[in-house]
Amino acid sequence: MGADTLPVNRCDHSPRVIASHLFNRNPLPIEIQGVRRAHRTLFARLDRIGESAARARAFREYMALVFQVGKWRKESSPLGRRSLRNSYLRFLRGWMQDAGSPEGAVLKGWVESRFGLPPTFHAGPIKDLHSPAYVLYLVERMRETARSNAVESQFDLLYEFVQYELRRRHPATPSFTLYRGVRDLEEQHVIEDRGGNRLLVRMNNLNSFTSSLEHAWQFGSRVFEAAVPASKIFFRSDLLPGILPRGEEESLVIGGEYEVTVRLY
Repeated sequence: MGADTLPVNRCDHSPRVIASHLFNRNPLPIEIQGVRRAHRTLFARLDRIGESAARARAFREYMALVFQVGKWRKESSPLGRRSLRNSYLRFLRGWMQDAGSPEGAVLKGWVESRFGLPPTFHAGPIKDLHSPAYVLYLVERMRETARSNAVESQFDLLYEFVQYELRRRHPATPSFTLYRGVRDLEEQHVIEDRGGNRLLVRMNNLNSFTSSLEHAWQFGSRVFEAAVPASKIFFRSDLLPGILPRGEEESLVIGGEYEVTVRLY
């Protein structure tokens, strides 16, 4: 699109800072404004729990209590049942099936509204506001969000839980080496070729990565290896086991500029 970032967001760092590759070199914590304060009872409870599996259960119990996640069968009206079924779980699973799906549009829309990073791809490249892919993104985002039960607020809390859990488990780890398989390098938004299989690329505003190099090869003949700041990990499947069908190697990563090493098969 015409602008790489929006002028404002709902974080404690500007969109341009979050999107910069310099942020990735010197990662900082990111907090979505007001979320931790609004749900302070949850985080106080998590502070008292020593076992990670028990913290994951506490999070899911809290989501069920506050957002009625998983309780759609008890709702009497068809509209209410549909709304409750469209929880953060449905959108995560839909993304893993197809990032260009309506579920993917909602997740990309959440990143845009919270972090100020517009999508660059949704079932096709988004070059400007008139791109067919952008129109599709807007339509699917608005339609699916309206059918959900405050799903963007659910994403807010999911992100803050993931950030809490990463700091709890890995207190001295500002970034993680992750991998992303790509099929066609020409489809990637390369900002600069830095030689020696090193590229500066602009990633979509939300991307699937994996902690397994072997797993990444299943998605392309080339693999991007990147140092991903912990603060740009929206979701990591091992922190909430059993949600995703692909095991415990998946991460959803907030985009922007990334310095990557290209591995060839």
